[in-house]
Amino acid sequence: MDLRKLKTLIDLVAESDIAELEVTEGESKVRIVKSSAQPHNQMVMMQPHAAQAAPQAATAPVIAAVVTPPEPVGYVVKSPMVGTFYRCAAPGTPPFVEIGSSVKEGDTVCIIEAMKLLNEIDTEVGGVVTQILVENGQPVEFGQPLFIIG
Repeated sequence: MDLRKLKTLIDLVAESDIAELEVTEGESKVRIVKSSAQPHNQMVMMQPHAAQAAPQAATAPVIAAVVTPPEPVGYVVKSPMVGTFYRCAAPGTPPFVEIGSSVKEGDTVCIIEAMKLLNEIDTEVGGVVTQILVENGQPVEFGQPLFIIG
């Protein structure tokens, strides 16, 4: 999204009664939120590899715009439930998978403990684990990405 279009959106929000505006264009997403807590304007634009800040006029409320990075490439293994994420079957045992591990459809990649029950989470595709997105022992939400398989 170019800066002229972004500036137009920011001006539109600043001059109107709306408090928040979210626009999606291709893989970019911009969210503009109006806040009157600060006496000056500030625009923050975050891109996948860099962040920019450009001060605006000193009389309007704070407006922040954030561009989210594109989704990771590959199959995303998501949590099917709320619980606690574990990479291995028991303390002291090796993890089910590491970055670079080859997996095939149906392989167990982790365990999620929910209500004192240990649930094995299997992958629905084969490939190589390219990212592990959750730390061992951390709580996870339903639909939260756990692994990327390329």
